[in-house]
Amino acid sequence: MKVTVTGSLGNISRILIDKLVSNGHEVKVITSNAERVEEIEQLNAIPLVGSVEDYEFVKSAFEGSDAVYLMIPPNFRTADLKTYIKTVGEQYANALKATGVKYAVNLSSVGAHLKNGLGPTGSNFYVEEKLNELQDVNVLHLRPGMFLTNFYGAIPMIRHQHMLGNNFSGSVNLPLTHPKDIAAAAFSALNDLSFSGKQIQYIISDEKNGFEIAEILSNAVGKSGVNWIEFSDEQLLNALVQSGFSEQMAKVYMVEIGEALRDGSFMEDYNKNKSLSAGGTTLLDFSKEFAVAYQYSN
Repeated sequence: MKVTVTGSLGNISRILIDKLVSNGHEVKVITSNAERVEEIEQLNAIPLVGSVEDYEFVKSAFEGSDAVYLMIPPNFRTADLKTYIKTVGEQYANALKATGVKYAVNLSSVGAHLKNGLGPTGSNFYVEEKLNELQDVNVLHLRPGMFLTNFYGAIPMIRHQHMLGNNFSGSVNLPLTHPKDIAAAAFSALNDLSFSGKQIQYIISDEKNGFEIAEILSNAVGKSGVNWIEFSDEQLLNALVQSGFSEQMAKVYMVEIGEALRDGSFMEDYNKNKSLSAGGTTLLDFSKEFAVAYQYSN
């Protein structure tokens, strides 16, 4: 089977590519970085260098494929991240229609049930709707929660400030997902095209609140006295920008997601449909990986 994978060699796509190739599939990989070509070829996949914002390139990349894996890569340069997500998602849908590809696995997110949701959720809703409008195309929307691997970014805070935090209370539950569990779900669906119509699958491996996260991760690295601290939206935004995030990325992917967790909207559909969830890697499992990263960080 021929599969086109978007997302270059990201945390999910790299694992997915390896699994697909190992199972005998011909895999084309979209990347915007020509320096990735050799790495992609070493995985026995076919690199396609171009931009997902270039419709003609995307269409040519989908040509001849039986299935595609869709994800919208982060854009650190755009002045309007939400419009960028909608535009790329709509181009994916148009390319599927134009090329006649019959199967698509789409990386969406928890919260994508909200038309005007905070953070990327409203844009993900729009993309899901555009894909759902396609006739005779089978679409599986994967809705993960917060990536466990994002906690690597908190290592300096734990090491030097003895705290973890965000713009919501430590009593707020977070849906947690490991990228490798997303890759496993995408592979399972694409390997045997085991989905039909339009479907949603949540990829949630664990649920923990801030207090529990601080305790488990601090125990894993042998650091006592690590507390969860609730920041204001402004404090979080300023801290993220100072650490290197663009203001758009910080607002959309961090500050507004925190707002949606605070008001409960982020989790409301998942809480009603936990039976649609898959996963595997708990926070305790991940804490072992976290401890290794902590040990080798400066």
